[in-house]
Amino acid sequence: MSQEEALAFLSDPASFGLASSDKVERIDTHISAVFLAGDKAYKLKKAVKLPFLDFSSLAARETYCRAELQVNRRTAPDLYLGVEPVVRRADGSLALNGPGEIADWLVVMKRFDQEERLDRLSAMGELDRHAMMDLAEVVAAFHVGAERRPDYGGVAGLAHVIATNDSTFAQTDLPRDCTLRLTQHSMERLGEATEILEARRQLGYVRRVHGDLHLGNVFRHEGKPVLFDAIEFNEDFACIDTLFDLAFLLMDLDHGGYRSLGSVLFNHYLPFAGEWAGGEAGGLKALPLFLSLRAAIRAHVMATRARQASGVEAERALKEATMYLDAALDYLDPPPPRLCAIGGLSGSGKSRLARDLARYLGAAPGALVLRSDVIRKRLLGKTMFERLAPEAYGAEMTIRTFDTLFQEAEAALKAGHSVICDAVFARPEQRGQLRDLADRLKTPFTAAWADAPSDILRQRVASRQRNASDADETVLEMQFGYDLSALDWVKIDTSGSKDESFLKARRALRI
Repeated sequence: MSQEEALAFLSDPASFGLASSDKVERIDTHISAVFLAGDKAYKLKKAVKLPFLDFSSLAARETYCRAELQVNRRTAPDLYLGVEPVVRRADGSLALNGPGEIADWLVVMKRFDQEERLDRLSAMGELDRHAMMDLAEVVAAFHVGAERRPDYGGVAGLAHVIATNDSTFAQTDLPRDCTLRLTQHSMERLGEATEILEARRQLGYVRRVHGDLHLGNVFRHEGKPVLFDAIEFNEDFACIDTLFDLAFLLMDLDHGGYRSLGSVLFNHYLPFAGEWAGGEAGGLKALPLFLSLRAAIRAHVMATRARQASGVEAERALKEATMYLDAALDYLDPPPPRLCAIGGLSGSGKSRLARDLARYLGAAPGALVLRSDVIRKRLLGKTMFERLAPEAYGAEMTIRTFDTLFQEAEAALKAGHSVICDAVFARPEQRGQLRDLADRLKTPFTAAWADAPSDILRQRVASRQRNASDADETVLEMQFGYDLSALDWVKIDTSGSKDESFLKARRALRI
């Protein structure tokens, strides 16, 4: 049976027992067609064969429909309802379920409001840092609990992705000289990251994750993000490094002009996922390649869609594909790293400034923000929002915290990634160690000291919410007695509005 008959059948409201006045909405990708009818969504896999998937047979479409149900119930168990056949009845007509010869297969889902997809929310300006923090925690929890698959990933896994991208590019209308250059540069980057990629694979960072984690595959339900539409058709694409999975969201936000949101997502994800820059498992060196490969995948998907379409739609898709191809090349040539620091007493706004400035510094998605409050809690096995006992702030633990901060800053800089260090930095030796680190690595270094009148600091500390800092008014009063000695960092007055403080900090740090 031609799928055109099934597509026409699924476009008819009567096929779902709806009135003729009801509307069936159809959403197409290059590999599937989804029909929104009533309170359900019905997904038909197109009978296509591409270098990375084969849906050409009825048996294959059934297999992958059932696989899709299984992998997506990990993150969206209430959304995925089942698998149903389209059947041809004795009179030759098509029907859902019931007796008859099976003509095709559908994944049946509960319908949700398409305006709640994160790609649409971002386009309407309805995503903020709190939404990104929620998303980071959901993705991190999923990654932490995902099945480890060291038999995939690593250098061989990414080489396969690069080769698949290249073979798919060859079947599109994108300039072949550009796609070949991208393939060559990607392989060069892969060679440079070999050691870290293999270390991460052996240490368990390659897992059976989502595989297609872009904004359009996340929707908001009761205020919280839900991941859906994970890859079921290719284990090479689904059993990957967790940072490679995250990189699709980061690239998607960056491409849409939302690098600030990507920066928040990136920096909030890392501690919840057990990721940090130091040690053999730090994946920052591979991040430019991960981002590039995600842009490359989007490029060939859009180019394939352009070939399937016609007229204005085809032109639009090819233009979008070209933009993704350009981005894929740009990601492989990141700017050199820089080291910045923002110090100040509790309530001075230093953490907010570090967060807001990160997107402007270094390679996508922006600088790694190393916050002493978060590092201290991680070292003690706590999440960033758990309060610590007073003894956790003793001299010994403080030394350990700052030693870790300096080690991770060094590791990130050596990996080619810019860093913003966020801590009180009350002691001159702490400030000196940062300067020494920058000198030793021959890395540009700028530092600022955030300050505001004491009454404003007290007010800010008292009104904090969802903050990693445990400092209260009692701690702040103690900080007022600190001997800061010779403070040679640029002082910025943060008593004004957030925008004013941001511009002052940006000028002071030359970002």
